[in-house]
Amino acid sequence: MSNLKAREYKSFEAIKHLAGDGNEFWYARELAETLEYVQWRNFVKVLDRAMLACTNSGYEISDHFAEVSKIVEAGVTSKRIIDYKLTRYACYLIVQNGDPRKEVIALGQTYFAIQTRRQEVADYFNQLDEDNKRLVIRGDIKQWNQMLAESAHNAGVISDDEYATFQNAGYIGLYGGLKVEDIHKKKGLKKHDRILDFMSSSELIANLFRISQTEEKLKKDKAATADAANEIHFIVGREVRGTIERVGGTMPENLPVPNKSISAVEREQLKKLKQSPKKLMLDE
Repeated sequence: MSNLKAREYKSFEAIKHLAGDGNEFWYARELAETLEYVQWRNFVKVLDRAMLACTNSGYEISDHFAEVSKIVEAGVTSKRIIDYKLTRYACYLIVQNGDPRKEVIALGQTYFAIQTRRQEVADYFNQLDEDNKRLVIRGDIKQWNQMLAESAHNAGVISDDEYATFQNAGYIGLYGGLKVEDIHKKKGLKKHDRILDFMSSSELIANLFRISQTEEKLKKDKAATADAANEIHFIVGREVRGTIERVGGTMPENLPVPNKSISAVEREQLKKLKQSPKKLMLDE
């Protein structure tokens, strides 16, 4: 993370407040200042667009944009001004509707999108059945794998063969010496089946940790060769395996193999959504 990005992330954290019930919120006027809106009237236009987006999403504005009033000193007198207590979701809508030319807006979009996503997962993940947990984690893995591929490429992993070797290194570390083809065989998969499609939620979580930590370490260590990237991927995989062993968990190669691929689960879910009385964007 760049110094600018780290500083801006901290600025969003610095203006976060906690209510008596433990829920976090932000004040609109403090957020406006952080987002570099000098004139409140200009920020109000962004607020209006965010409130409209909130309504269009099916939520009550008052649940996310709670109007409050404050007394502020204005020279020798005081005056009452309007402010808003904003939920994380409200802040997300605001930065989505802000001036995209401002770098701080782009950073805010990333910050609040990540925070909103984390909260959604925390709130709903444990309520999901196993197949839907697999879908959620597989989606995260797809995003992290894209970032890992980019970081590996920057480290010198260029060709398809080099990337296959790089991927194998991570699996070898996490699966106690098993290569991709070994894992494929142990799971009893068909030739065209993808390993990640036939993992339980627990196994996917272990691989997500491997992928995300490798991506971070490649950048932190400034790996500059394919061999260095392979070694980092192997070491991270081995460390994740060691953690599982220390807490008494089941090794990934010994976890049960789901009967249904994640791709099949996704197709079933999409079919159900299309049959829902609510019109989908993908139907338009």
